[in-house]
Amino acid sequence: YFINNKTIKIMEITEKVLNTLKEAGEPLNAGKIAEISGLDRKEVDKAMKTLKENGSIVSPRRCYWEPAK
Repeated sequence: YFINNKTIKIMEITEKVLNTLKEAGEPLNAGKIAEISGLDRKEVDKAMKTLKENGSIVSPRRCYWEPAK
């Protein structure tokens, strides 16, 4: 199993997106997550795709996301 710098960066971005959602205390859309976290919107979209796939975030309403309980 090999982890390169790109993998580490993706993991850090994904963690930052999840932390931003946790700290917000309310569902956010990708644009707002990018604004609050200071990350690029494309990075946020990629991270959210990963978080959706592994069940870390859920959508209480269309286009808004929050951490899974």
